[in-house]
Amino acid sequence: LLLLLLPLAALAAAAVLLGLPSYDIPPGVNQPAKLRLVLTVLLGTAALGRILEKTGLCSQITFGRYVRQGRKLGLDPKLFIQDLQFNEVPVRVYQPKATSDGQRRGILFFHGGGWVFGSLDTYEKVCRYLSRESDSVVVSVQYRLAPEHKYPAAYEDCLNATEHFLQHLEHYGVDPARVTVCGDSAGGNLAAAVSQTLAGRSDLPRLRAQVLIYPGLQALDFNLPSYHQNRGVPLLFRERAAFFALLYLNGDALHMQEVLEGSHIPPDMRLKYRKWVSPDNIPEKFKVRGVKPLRPTDFIAEVYETVRRFCEPNLCPLLAEDAVVHQLPESFILTCEYDVLRDDGLLYKKRLEDNGVRVTWYHLEDGFHGIISLFDYCGFSFPSGKRGLDSVVNFLKSL
Repeated sequence: LLLLLLPLAALAAAAVLLGLPSYDIPPGVNQPAKLRLVLTVLLGTAALGRILEKTGLCSQITFGRYVRQGRKLGLDPKLFIQDLQFNEVPVRVYQPKATSDGQRRGILFFHGGGWVFGSLDTYEKVCRYLSRESDSVVVSVQYRLAPEHKYPAAYEDCLNATEHFLQHLEHYGVDPARVTVCGDSAGGNLAAAVSQTLAGRSDLPRLRAQVLIYPGLQALDFNLPSYHQNRGVPLLFRERAAFFALLYLNGDALHMQEVLEGSHIPPDMRLKYRKWVSPDNIPEKFKVRGVKPLRPTDFIAEVYETVRRFCEPNLCPLLAEDAVVHQLPESFILTCEYDVLRDDGLLYKKRLEDNGVRVTWYHLEDGFHGIISLFDYCGFSFPSGKRGLDSVVNFLKSL
């Protein structure tokens, strides 16, 4: 097997070296040299995965998941950590060992990875840090992944795990008045959807807050300013954002080009949602890096029929009605300047504030998508990732 993998790895390395110059790493990005190294690893993984898939050894997605899994961490002297199941959903619970004067806050954490990648192990360092530094009980949720499990599988898993936790808070010493849902990227999408679903429930403790870390919140318009400004900036490219959304929705990425061009939404529906999904709602200072948005191409009804569920708030929380948004708990939103999803967060921030929801906003001027999970990556760190994670911790400690 090793003899087979070596030439494949050489081919992958060649593909990376040929393709690396085409990606855009702006000078304002935090630690650009380190980011280029991380990008090289990810591109090499993707290239080797494509080769393995063509040879029939394994799928590219399976190989990518294996590489991203990360190494197992040892025991943590400050935390009790156990793997459980909440409503048949695998979870990992982190509880501080130190005695507490009273009940602790609780955090449901939904990991990122485009609904396709990510696991309990991938986000182990992040969850340990959140639990230790905020003195909270953290529940990391292993929801089902696409394309094997399409929408709404991931959403349903996160909702079911959250409901179970809210029903058994006393078992974990958690204050019913201080439970927060939290997630990054696709996990931020899931946290927003779960928060909206629970907003009107009277049979469960009300969520204290939602923490959304560079969330993806809509799939109507992939031509917002940030999607063009950062279309080639790692670690999430514009095309990949559409690719992941389609994989989650349908289990395949058919019609990706039409979705990128905007042909998938009927004109009347686009007009209906323009009050919420529009460059007009984004502050001018975020448009100074040369924005040339494309005009949507002609509507294609056949494409819309395959993606019409993009208009469901459980998939695209930015489209929830005002009556739902008005009931949402206090919110924390983190955005990064060099991130295609930046404007999703900015638009949701405005929606929340317009509906009287208190919002704490933290913007990483030198940040890029995925930087939180790189706060301590393979022996070196990204200072912006640490700052961003600490901003989350400080918000949680204020609750």
